[in-house]
Amino acid sequence: TDASGVVKAVMDEIFDYFTNMTLPAQVRVALACCLNMCGAVHASDIAILGVHRKPPMIDHDAISGLCEIPLAISACPLGAVSPLKTTNSAGVEVKSVKVKMNVVCS
Repeated sequence: TDASGVVKAVMDEIFDYFTNMTLPAQVRVALACCLNMCGAVHASDIAILGVHRKPPMIDHDAISGLCEIPLAISACPLGAVSPLKTTNSAGVEVKSVKVKMNVVCS
């Protein structure tokens, strides 16, 4: 799958520093997409914390081809992502995920 827009934007800006080895020392850059900080941003030199204002929209037609459902569910330590059986636009029952809106990340 592809990286998020925030990751791509940051890497586009700092890519030359890492390929040309122009920094004076090793630098650790990390990005977390919620306040749980799964990316260990608190232990990095440069930390970026991106927080969704609204739960992401899920395309039930495409999700099974983009990621493995069990990995998507296990990625959130608070259980905000859970399994869902739904019908896609063709009327076929598919396995997908749902995002709980009332989970507080802390």
